[in-house]
Amino acid sequence: MSNINRRNLVKGSFAAVVAAATVSRSALAESAEPILLGVSGPLTGPNAQYGAQWKQGFDLALDEIRAAGGINGRKLVYNFEDSQSDPRQSVAIAQKFVSDPRIVMELGDFSSPASMAASPIYQRAGLVQFGFTNSHPDFTKAGDFMWSTSVSQADEQPLLALYAVRLNLKKLAVLYQNTDWGRTSRDYFVNAAKGLGAEVVVTEGYIADDRDFRSTLVRVRDANPDGLILISYYSDGALIARQARQVGLKQAICAASSVYSPKFLELGGEAVEDVHLGTRFFPEDPRPEVRKFVGGFKARYGGQEPDSFNAYAYDAMNMAAAVLRIGGADRRAVRDAFAKVHDVPTVIFGPATFDVETRRIKGAMNAELVVRKGQFALWDGKPT
Repeated sequence: MSNINRRNLVKGSFAAVVAAATVSRSALAESAEPILLGVSGPLTGPNAQYGAQWKQGFDLALDEIRAAGGINGRKLVYNFEDSQSDPRQSVAIAQKFVSDPRIVMELGDFSSPASMAASPIYQRAGLVQFGFTNSHPDFTKAGDFMWSTSVSQADEQPLLALYAVRLNLKKLAVLYQNTDWGRTSRDYFVNAAKGLGAEVVVTEGYIADDRDFRSTLVRVRDANPDGLILISYYSDGALIARQARQVGLKQAICAASSVYSPKFLELGGEAVEDVHLGTRFFPEDPRPEVRKFVGGFKARYGGQEPDSFNAYAYDAMNMAAAVLRIGGADRRAVRDAFAKVHDVPTVIFGPATFDVETRRIKGAMNAELVVRKGQFALWDGKPT
């Protein structure tokens, strides 16, 4: 064999070794076990739409996380178990998740009661329960494995009361969803409104999946308020607004941020015109994080406008990724990493950092909106 041929053979062999090593490293990266999150939330039942909105937000965030290299080179995935937002189901899911060593963090449940029923299981097992829509003030008090990016009702409802008073509403009727969330919200709202000088002339609870609110609304009408306060979600809030107008209630309506959704406009139609509400998320916000989220969401979902629950889920998945980049796939290290993340870019809060004592995000922003010509708009500051 000539020297030239021997050199070519050596060169060919070296190239083959390099190629094999490259393929081996690539295969190793591809075969690395994904980091698994457990999600407990509603995919069926009366709150199923919120689980669907969660998935949209999660999946958009995961697209971006994977494009950025994942979690230290590993894919991030989730297992979504349907709880129907029922405490009995959330407890069963918690038992399943804590016994699966692959799951390093749990997200959910949708409602605070469903989450709080399962909290002792997660706390005993040392698995973080990340409740990103859990606004009950007691949620994070269950233990040091409970963290939340949801604004507590202790902070949220006084803002709604302040908005109502700024609208010059002095005699208030409060309609609230008769759940633990709704009753807690009512209490914080009523106390704050009274402290601001308003009078609460009637409070009326209702069942979330009711469809006829007219008898309740007649009692409200008889109390002669000058403003209606809705502590509702968008589906029941829109229906109440429709029926309020049907029974002759023409007073101003001020609603909790939980009604904020394009669906509220769609379901309420003309009846929700001039409804006032606060929100943690407004798609017209010029902040770069909001512009990126809205543009990415519309591109992925055929021009659909995102709402708050899409944004909550998107932020939660990005926060989970930030925590996991610090804590890795160890459950206790994940718990400790929540205290170490700092100024994580978010849609809802801007740069977000946790208060280690409350295990909730420090500070919150609020936009005061009103429905004008079938669209949400920033309130101009003029009383009703």
